[in-house]
Amino acid sequence: MKDNAITKVVITGLMAALCYVAFTYIKIPIPVPGGTTALHIGNAFCVLAALLLGGVYGGLAGSIGMTIADLMDPTYVTSAPKTFILKFCIGLIAGFIAHKVAHITEDHPRKYVVKWSLIASVVSLGFNVIADPIVGYFYKNYILGVPSEVAKIFATWSAGATAINAVVGTVVVVVVYNALRPVLKKAGFFFQIK
Repeated sequence: MKDNAITKVVITGLMAALCYVAFTYIKIPIPVPGGTTALHIGNAFCVLAALLLGGVYGGLAGSIGMTIADLMDPTYVTSAPKTFILKFCIGLIAGFIAHKVAHITEDHPRKYVVKWSLIASVVSLGFNVIADPIVGYFYKNYILGVPSEVAKIFATWSAGATAINAVVGTVVVVVVYNALRPVLKKAGFFFQIK
């Protein structure tokens, strides 16, 4: 498909909605001192959007969808600014690896595409495993004024939940992307990302 900005914006909105639904309705909340963390697959749709549309669109899909999810839930509303920044970074990283390093939208053997979709997912979601608890600690402690000890406990629990989310999300991304890719090509909805 030709690079159609309107179609990309519409699909970005769809992916943002999937991020929102995955976080809002398909999650297991874990109450911890200083807040709540959750097991969810919302980040998977951010990475999937980056693989399908490119890093900026994928980052926007994750940022918009997950930030709206945070804003709509009183438990997570204070995390919205942190969410917006981190999810955008996830998309940028996944898109950079998939499209600038590996050029996965070009014609390659299936194994090559599986390998690079896996690498893009692992690195971008791995970034989140490291960045989310660290940024979360500083955000809670220095911006929200949560005591340091409580922020450390929350960051520890958050790191564990984020690691589980990353593993499950990686599996979802690799399976769904590699299943969608031939279908989208056949339907004429596959974007060649440069």
